Amino acid sequence: MSEFLDRLRGTSAFYGANAPFIEDLFEAYLVDPASVPENWRKHFDNLPAVNDDIADVSHRQVQEKFEQLAADHMSRIPCAGGLSSQAAERQAKVLRLINAYRVRGHQNARLDPLNLRPQEPLPDLEPSYYGLTKDDLGTVFNTGSLFTADQLPLRDILDLVKTVYTGTVGSEYMHIVDTVEKRWIQQRLESYKLEPELTQDQRRWILHMLTAAEGIEKFMHARYVGQKRFSLEGGESLIPMLDELIQRAGRDGAEEVVIGMAHRGRLNVLANIIGKPPAQIFGEFAGRRHVQDEGILSSGDVKYHKGFSSDVETPGGLVHITLGFNPSHLEIISPVVHGSVRARQQRRHDTEGSKVLPVILHGDAAFAGQGVNMETFNMSQARGYTVGGTVHIVINNQVGFTTSNPLDSRSTTYCTDVAKVVEAPIFHVNGD
Repeated sequence: MSEFLDRLRGTSAFYGANAPFIEDLFEAYLVDPASVPENWRKHFDNLPAVNDDIADVSHRQVQEKFEQLAADHMSRIPCAGGLSSQAAERQAKVLRLINAYRVRGHQNARLDPLNLRPQEPLPDLEPSYYGLTKDDLGTVFNTGSLFTADQLPLRDILDLVKTVYTGTVGSEYMHIVDTVEKRWIQQRLESYKLEPELTQDQRRWILHMLTAAEGIEKFMHARYVGQKRFSLEGGESLIPMLDELIQRAGRDGAEEVVIGMAHRGRLNVLANIIGKPPAQIFGEFAGRRHVQDEGILSSGDVKYHKGFSSDVETPGGLVHITLGFNPSHLEIISPVVHGSVRARQQRRHDTEGSKVLPVILHGDAAFAGQGVNMETFNMSQARGYTVGGTVHIVINNQVGFTTSNPLDSRSTTYCTDVAKVVEAPIFHVNGD
């Protein structure tokens, strides 16, 4: 009985789970018997020889040879699309690189004319981050979901995504859940490469609008020295942008545009977009009232609080433009505009929100800092308050009311990050 128990104890290590461990020990013993513990060495010494006189040899080289043959065979097995496994792996890396530009390209875009915020390099926008080398630049890859040719050299793919996502426009839209909406944006960004097809007449008109925007600011600065006017200087591109927005809205069937904005740029918008006679604006600088302001509804308010209404000619006919009056309480005009638009839509039986377009202009510090914006966004998708979408434009002069450094004005990367609560697409544009 004791002999049987001794035999069991002597073989207790030999069970299935220990097989890899014992095999490694035996391989080490075959290479160098002194490298294994003495008790195991004695055990291996007592193993019977093959045909009583041939000692066993290491199997490691044979195993490694077969493993290499298997790996070589797998690398030659065609994958989907006729690619080898190695080529398929590189293809996957290219698709990951494309997605990285869609998600984070805006962080490397040239957005700040003043270069006030240091731009940190992003390793995941570099091909080397994914193991791609210079030798791969000439290799043709499938472009995946990019709106371009089905196959392009990596060099051309990089040129495309850099042009679209790291140029002078930074696009944030990958936080949108709806795939159809996301693909709609991608198609318009990637197909045109951010290079709209403008005729010579359109280019001249943009120059005309920019000249008008800059001209009125220079005139008021020289003529009314020291008076508050909250100029649009540095953001003059707002004027051709608003004009294009109104013209396209009219072409697509809009009948009214309701605008809400704070002080900055209001006088410029009044003169160059809504058509308020400059003589009236200049008269207000001189302290003269227009005859229409003499009625019982006159508030005697400052010029950069006043609203105005007019009709503007568009390809689709006349569009009524309204600029809401605005107090010095920043952003309070936002819910007022939404309420006004909702009422106008109900009056016009506009159930799709296509006849009345709300446009709200913001300052960078107020947009991020005023809680009324978050409240308005939160209401904007509710059935009782929705207006079918609003165009928000932020004039970012990087000067918050009490800060001299944009890094001190908020905790988020962008002042527009609050808009992500409703999955709004966000486009950052270099003002120059």
